[in-house]
Amino acid sequence: MLDPDPSRARYETSQELMDLLRYTAETLSLEFTEWDEQYVAGPSLYFLVVADVDLGSYTDPLGANRWPVDRSRIVSDSVEEFISAARDVAFNCDGAVIVAADGTIQKQMVRVRSPGRTTENGSNDFEYSDWMGTKHMSALEASTREEVLWAVTLSEEDGRVTSFLNGTYQDYPRDEIGGRWRPG
Repeated sequence: MLDPDPSRARYETSQELMDLLRYTAETLSLEFTEWDEQYVAGPSLYFLVVADVDLGSYTDPLGANRWPVDRSRIVSDSVEEFISAARDVAFNCDGAVIVAADGTIQKQMVRVRSPGRTTENGSNDFEYSDWMGTKHMSALEASTREEVLWAVTLSEEDGRVTSFLNGTYQDYPRDEIGGRWRPG
């Protein structure tokens, strides 16, 4: 279960932003019908919600991977346009989509550097699940940074949607996604 860090609460605009990001990832997961096909990759997303868009200390631009800000600049302006833009990005781009706490999306997608935290014996102190790939491990690590409020991922391998907060995560395998906004 995700346990919000009270020191971060002053930056959060609402649970609505997180819900919209999860809803979008779940929508794309449910729309895709070829999860069981061999050699077929599904949609893949990595949203990072940040308190401050000064990201230079822990991210690097990821080449030509861009969010189409001309179509969708603010998550909540038009949910349909946001989902449409996310669909295109999920199939054609790589990297983290940076979303400010107010819902404004940054154009440049990024690679998030590992925080490099290690224990006394030299290993990292993150507990990764066996199903986690690079994107999910990055999101888990990034969620421990003071500047990062939340992260959401959609796995291209199986449609799993995961929310990350303060080094913890809540994961929803595809057959369990939908939440309170989808009828059973």
